[in-house]
Amino acid sequence: MPNIDDFAAYLQNERRYSVHTLTAYTNDVAQFFTFISNQYKTEEAAEVNTPMVKSWIYDCMQQELNPRSVNRKLSSLNTYYKYLLRTGTLEKNPLATISGIKTSKRLYQWVEEKDMGKLLDFEIFKQDFGGRRDKLMIEMLYGTGIRRAELIGLKVSDVDLKGQTIKVLGKRNKERIIPIPVSLVHAIDEYLQIRKAQGFSHSNLILTDSGDAVYPMFVQRCVKNHISMVSNISKTSPHVLRHTYATHLLNNGADINAIKELLGHASLAATQVYTHNSIERLKTIYKQAHPKS
Repeated sequence: MPNIDDFAAYLQNERRYSVHTLTAYTNDVAQFFTFISNQYKTEEAAEVNTPMVKSWIYDCMQQELNPRSVNRKLSSLNTYYKYLLRTGTLEKNPLATISGIKTSKRLYQWVEEKDMGKLLDFEIFKQDFGGRRDKLMIEMLYGTGIRRAELIGLKVSDVDLKGQTIKVLGKRNKERIIPIPVSLVHAIDEYLQIRKAQGFSHSNLILTDSGDAVYPMFVQRCVKNHISMVSNISKTSPHVLRHTYATHLLNNGADINAIKELLGHASLAATQVYTHNSIERLKTIYKQAHPKS
């Protein structure tokens, strides 16, 4: 199996991939070379041809992997071979003529506006440090559309209460400034005061009860528990609140290009999925209200 440490360093230092993405890409490449070693008795990248890659795709599908997961693996391997071409290690990419697997369009789930109102307006949060923190996490995710990793990495110094903005470090270390509503400014200010009273001085904004930085599963549990109180949607991850943020903005007339910038998307195509959500909503309204539906 080829040494992929240099590839990993390239992803981290030049492509600025997150640790999660870097791990996924290197694991995908390692799995591919384990497959061709078992099937074709070779571990040389230069000996890999297009039929070998196609047989790997077929094997993945036989394992009933989600087509999106298979496409992700293909993207990982394609990035690896492009890296080899870039460094002059190889002169040909065996994936050059291979297209991804067709997938159905995915309509993201989101929380209805009335349900978000219930969640944020009703007194379901305790008034102690933990309750204020949990409510702030929900408000931050819904009020800014930031990703879970961005929330976890947010520093106290990234918050400008006077300017009503936060500075977010997104994917590939790209910074963006996001405006925050007055209600969120007040929520952050109140949280910082009670946090100070706890004697916490960590540079990260959102902390656990013991004063440490929160971690992915901590945020996941908080969001799941609270969304489940007001909505019966099947998915209750922190990313659902990001979808909710974008969908509500679009439904209330926000420009899609502005939403793209707020979300930190690299291309408009990633943002346009929310137009499908809005179209489905309009279809539902039409079916319910129009006499000819």
